[in-house]
Amino acid sequence: MATVEQFAGRLAAVSNAAEPAYRSPPHNIEAEQALLGAILVNNDAFDRVSDFLKSDHFIEEIHRRIFEIAGSLIRAGKLASPITLKTFLGDHDVGGATVPQYLARLAAEATTVINANDYGRTIYDLAIRRELILIGEDTVNVAYDAPVDSSPREQIEEAERRLYQIAESGRYDGGFQRFSDALKTAVDMAAKAYERDGNLSGVATGLVDLDRYMGGLQASDLVILAGRPGMGKTALATNIAFNIAKAHQSQLRADGTNETINGGIVGFFSLEMSSEQLATRIIAEQSGVPSYKIRRGDISEQDFHRVAEAVRDMQSIPFYIDQTGGISIAQLTARARRLKRQRGLDLLVVDYLQLLSGSKTKGDNRVQELTEITMGLKSLAKELNVPVLALSQLSRQVEQRDDKRPQLSDLRESGSIEQDADVVMFVFREEYYLKNKEPRAGTPEHIAWMGEMERTHGRAEVILGKQRHGPTGTVELQFEAELTRFGNLAKEDALPAHY
Repeated sequence: MATVEQFAGRLAAVSNAAEPAYRSPPHNIEAEQALLGAILVNNDAFDRVSDFLKSDHFIEEIHRRIFEIAGSLIRAGKLASPITLKTFLGDHDVGGATVPQYLARLAAEATTVINANDYGRTIYDLAIRRELILIGEDTVNVAYDAPVDSSPREQIEEAERRLYQIAESGRYDGGFQRFSDALKTAVDMAAKAYERDGNLSGVATGLVDLDRYMGGLQASDLVILAGRPGMGKTALATNIAFNIAKAHQSQLRADGTNETINGGIVGFFSLEMSSEQLATRIIAEQSGVPSYKIRRGDISEQDFHRVAEAVRDMQSIPFYIDQTGGISIAQLTARARRLKRQRGLDLLVVDYLQLLSGSKTKGDNRVQELTEITMGLKSLAKELNVPVLALSQLSRQVEQRDDKRPQLSDLRESGSIEQDADVVMFVFREEYYLKNKEPRAGTPEHIAWMGEMERTHGRAEVILGKQRHGPTGTVELQFEAELTRFGNLAKEDALPAHY
């Protein structure tokens, strides 16, 4: 085995034998000149590129200044021309010519307005490539000379954050579309809803009354599910996620890829519970055997067969769990993209929001960090075109009120949760609070309490506090505490007459 000194000697010999030639960063001066000339001749060219192109994307300093000043003049409703610009640029040498001469040359050699967008995209793409090179160099340099208190994981997160920042900034694939295109998309969505089970435009949760209010979970929506500890947030999210995965059906497209026609492929980020705990809950829910009995092995032979049968039925469902704790929004985004690319994805669940971390640049300000997280989740939902169901804690002020039903103002740490979410749901179980208020037996209060307990037993409320696509209100569900299972509540008017 070669020693470190021998290895270093061989590396030095190879380096000396073939010194790499200096490579200049990718750029296109001619494209920059042609675009700036087009803007100076016809200011309409600026409007074609201003939504994605910034002055920082130009490699030449003089070009950055020309683009920035021209933009300021145009936005102020003034004319940007070689004559109006020279006042702001001063008088110095630019490649052997004065500023007025250089501006006149740009205008004389200008491209047409029609080509402005193409030149703008070329300049933008080259700037992104330069930024990628810079990130790569920084990553290599930090890896060589890493500080003692810096772990490789932190370096990966920082690189991911910077890459994600590039991907999100300055996209030029947006802009206006014809209303007829939007109409076609809306009609296609309605047609798919007509063909799908339950006639829903979104992904069916398996809870009929909830689906009736929401039309299912809608693609590109950020859905917040909040509640105090003990209300059953995770149980409801798990029930919904499993119902969707279990109902999954797909068909082969003409291009050989699979298309989901019912249910969906689910990605579940379990930041609090381990995958084994989550699996035990789902087994309990599906088999009807309480999870505490499964964990202790306190089950009969009949129970064991029910568990085995439930496990056998669940083997092939498309339900993927990531149990890594304390991950950043950048890591979550990268893993969700990977799952979408490799397996497909129709629903993403995050349990829960406050356990995610943002980038280090936000410092110790938790409100700003949470704003970054919720904005990141909303952007991810739009990018992947899937609903993102994120669980959230509620502040303790709920406990101070006589009516413990949550409100939007109870969302913890940041108003950005309410602002960025398309739907905000609260889980509330009155039985949980009544159980701790039992009066002394034999008193009139105790008789009234027993009546209240009977009324609320096995019932839960899902309060829709905000919904962009439909009404707000309250949906009642059945809740089996032993199995942590939510289900549809049988309505009295829907029961048979002899019941």
